[in-house]
Order: sequence, then structure tokens, then C-alpha cells
Amino acid sequence: MGSARQTQGFTLIEMMIVVAMIAIIATIALGSYRDSTVRANRSAAASYTLEVANLQERFLLDNRAYAADMTALGATAPPEVSDNYTVTTTNDINNDGTVDSPPAYQVTATPTGAQASDDTDCGWLRINNLGAKTSQHSGARCWR
Repeated sequence: MGSARQTQGFTLIEMMIVVAMIAIIATIALGSYRDSTVRANRSAAASYTLEVANLQERFLLDNRAYAADMTALGATAPPEVSDNYTVTTTNDINNDGTVDSPPAYQVTATPTGAQASDDTDCGWLRINNLGAKTSQHSGARCWR
């Protein structure tokens, strides 16, 4: 009768299986995290764009015209927006330099940096004085 040999530890094959499983789970988690971050950034930009539209409406009540730019509104984007988007507002000006009658505006949030390359579904977000919400690729769906 031979003595039974006890083994301790893991074999190389078992370790490789565990490493492969961890890599697969990490890949899935990283992709989901990136998608969530892109949607959260887009949501923050959409919210801020609506805030700027509200500022434009208040400016109209006080001045009988829409503000020509963000400086006139006194608007500064919060870091979660300014780090990922450039937000601008303009009067709709005709080719001859006159402002549309009745006055009009549009507010545009354009993605920058990683947001621009990761958010291929929507691209820029835009709202105008009529409340029409559009985006570069998918229309109003990106505003939800």
C-alpha cells in the first residue's frame, strides 16, 4: 500500500481559467461603465442646455431681444458639462446681418474630447426658441 499524496495549491490550467474569466467580466463591466458615463454626460448637457434656453427667455422679457452669446446671459457651464461639451447660444441672424423677426435663438451643446468620440449615437444637442430639440444623429431620442 502506497501512501496517498496530498496536493496543495492550484494548477497552472486552473489559474489560467480564472484569469480568463476575470478578463471577460472586466471587459463587459468596462463597456457598460463607458456607456453609462456617456449617457450621464449627455444628460447633464441636455439639462444645462434647457437651463440656457430658460435664461434666454428671461433675457427676452427684460431686454425685448434674445442674448447674442453666453456672456450676455452670464451663463457658465458646470464642470460636468464644460469638461465634455462646449455650449453656445446664438441669435438666428439672416444673411444680411439682421436678426430674425420675431427674434429667435438656438442653444447648441457640442461634445468635445472623449465624449465626442464615444457618443457616436447623438453628437451635438440643440434646442431653439420654439422648443424644438434636435441632435446630430438621432433627433429628439437623445434628449430622453
